[in-house]
Amino acid sequence: MPRIKGIPASNDPRIQDVRVTEDEIIAHLADGRVISVPLAWSWRLSEATPKERANLRLIGSGQGVHWPDVDEDISVEGMLHGIPAHRPQSRRAGANTRAVRDHEPPSKRIQPTRGKRAQAGGRGARG
Repeated sequence: MPRIKGIPASNDPRIQDVRVTEDEIIAHLADGRVISVPLAWSWRLSEATPKERANLRLIGSGQGVHWPDVDEDISVEGMLHGIPAHRPQSRRAGANTRAVRDHEPPSKRIQPTRGKRAQAGGRGARG
């Protein structure tokens, strides 16, 4: 078993304490290691207020951390193996795609036929 500062490094790491700064999530492990990951790895915590970040609890016997105010869970394994949280696709992403598509040059968009426009608006609508 590997040793850190004379203490055996556990194959089953456990978090004893965690804190969140403006830039990092820092976990103190039971075997003496201190690990940190960029705050940006958790988009929920990145967008949370300092009060929401401070409201946390350990999961299990230190296998992870839960932030109830932002519904975020981070495992010690995820921190050790470098697994950031990915922002899920949202309906808003589809709306952005449509907005970009609507700004394409006219030759790239499907245009209504003149016959249908004339029927809907009549001749007087054009001028």
